[in-house]
Amino acid sequence: MTWTIGPEPYDSPVAAALWRAYYTEVSDRYYLLREGRTTDPDELEREIAADSGADLAPPRGRLLVARYGGEPAGTAGVRLLDDGSAELTRVFLREGTRGRGGATLLVRAAEDAARALGASRMVLDTRGDLVEARALYARLGYTETEAYKEAPYAEHWFVKELALTVGRG
Repeated sequence: MTWTIGPEPYDSPVAAALWRAYYTEVSDRYYLLREGRTTDPDELEREIAADSGADLAPPRGRLLVARYGGEPAGTAGVRLLDDGSAELTRVFLREGTRGRGGATLLVRAAEDAARALGASRMVLDTRGDLVEARALYARLGYTETEAYKEAPYAEHWFVKELALTVGRG
């Protein structure tokens, strides 16, 4: 099976299904660790509705969807924060597709999208309990940095300078 990655409208049914899977997983993980329970369904619906992903739409953002064997498997979003910085967000792969190289491909595709938007650096935030994500970012050249924004669940912030891609003549 092979991976393909391409842009997706933030409000498509595919994006909505992947966003729901992402939000459910990270929310349940948070509450199970801290309170021994899964996410309240009403709370999940409120949180999903509060963050539509519209900031991932062109011209200042991109939502990418990874497909594994043709089936939607994950997402990565990029949004410009200013003329030189983009933020990486919503990096997610469905559980059954993890460990097959998709996360690296998604992040690399997001970096390419950020460059295409004019960014020279990528920033992101994540939680302390998302150890797999932190390991992925470190492996891909992201370094921990000071907080660049306040967010309720942000505990670690990363940055990476994006090298310009040089075309071959």
